[in-house]
Amino acid sequence: MEAFRNPIILSCIAVYMLLCIGVGLWALKRTKSTHDFFMAGKTLGIWVTAFAVFSTTLSGFGFVGGPGLVYSMGMSSFWMVVVAIMGFNISFSLLGKRLRLFADLGDFNSLPDVVFKRYGSNDTRFLLATAIIIGVIGYLATQILAMSVVLKDVLNASDVFGTVSLPGAMIISCSILLFYSVTGGIIASVYTDMVQGGIMIVAALLVFITVVYTFENGLLEINQIVFEDDKAAISPWGTLGMFGSLSWLLLFGLGGAGQPHVITKMMMNRKISDAKFILPVSILGYVFSALLWIGIGLAMRALVLQGLHPPLETPDQAASQFLQHYAHPVLAGVVFAGLFAAIMSTAEAFLSIGTAAIMNDIPKTFGRKIKRPLATARITTIVLTLLAALFALNSGDLIAIIGAMSWGIFAAAVVPVVTLGFNWKRGTAQAANVAIVSSLVVHLTFKAMNWTLPYRIDIGACTLILSMTLFIAISLMSAPQKLDPAVEKVMDM
Repeated sequence: MEAFRNPIILSCIAVYMLLCIGVGLWALKRTKSTHDFFMAGKTLGIWVTAFAVFSTTLSGFGFVGGPGLVYSMGMSSFWMVVVAIMGFNISFSLLGKRLRLFADLGDFNSLPDVVFKRYGSNDTRFLLATAIIIGVIGYLATQILAMSVVLKDVLNASDVFGTVSLPGAMIISCSILLFYSVTGGIIASVYTDMVQGGIMIVAALLVFITVVYTFENGLLEINQIVFEDDKAAISPWGTLGMFGSLSWLLLFGLGGAGQPHVITKMMMNRKISDAKFILPVSILGYVFSALLWIGIGLAMRALVLQGLHPPLETPDQAASQFLQHYAHPVLAGVVFAGLFAAIMSTAEAFLSIGTAAIMNDIPKTFGRKIKRPLATARITTIVLTLLAALFALNSGDLIAIIGAMSWGIFAAAVVPVVTLGFNWKRGTAQAANVAIVSSLVVHLTFKAMNWTLPYRIDIGACTLILSMTLFIAISLMSAPQKLDPAVEKVMDM
């Protein structure tokens, strides 16, 4: 079977691509309005919602960027992946019921729509929509870059298509993504999540077993090899250090409740009571799937250190190289298909919230109404994809680092306004506006100037603390805001 490794892998990917086309065409028939395109009509069941939540959290960030981060930084990235479980609990405890109740107050197409209902301020809706667009560009670039890196490695290994460059792989990736997204919207995304989530749970377990048996003494030998090369890499803090790792604990723990691509799924489920069942299913799916993140990065570093595998051109190749050379061909093909599914569905989730911000939320701020909204939504999706692809080509960063940057932007802008504001009546529109603006100004200034904080502390964690502090302080100093009676009733539940 080894002789047919590349054809098997390519066949699995080809079958998945055809499945994407089929899902897109099926979803096209079910997408009759912008509400269907952006919010799936609030018709999702427990399993579909749960799988959409955890698989959207991992995506190309976790399945491609995660192993790359472990390969380059060792145990540091555990402070991303492990504390995300805490983030699930915070998100569902504070927003699982609340967001779904708010969604029933109107025919909302986006998170900024619901935020406008809470604060009664068009300025808040506009600022949140702006923050979402900025975060979407970076996070969507993460997904496109992840898909392109994997596709480039797979196609070049087959020798069928000659040498494929990263830009060439990106063109193919974006073409498939656009067809899938433009036809089906969020409906295509969430139902693909259901399929790929199940695939990744099983595949991640099998890949982790493969990792263990790559070396005679399993994980013990892998850890020993890495330890002998760099003691810091295998220490509890990794090469990032204690303060940097603890800043990730805050950012990926509490900050998980500020990821619009995740929390908007809480507005789509069919029944409010489903949240208590969605949470444990999401956590279990995430825990099993995260084994792929942890195992592959360490195994590939050990293989390279032992001279059993050539050095990687970039750490982001860790996942694709391990699957191509050390996993069973069928398993590798299935995992690659699952990887593309994860990336595709998450990219669609970002395209959905970004498109909604551009053609739904910003026009509403200025009292404008888009003509032919469904067609405009699809055109906007194309523009966003092209912008994100250009950003991905010129970023020069690891996939996981780009993802962490966007995660920080979302966390600092959304956590105070939504996670705190939807649970605290005293929160005001003025405080929400200051929190969003301050988080964007500080975060983007640091990135534009290439500034860093001492001890490798993540700027996203600091902007999150800043925006939350300002939101609470300004709310307390401001006059209490009169709430819409319907909003007040929901917040009392």
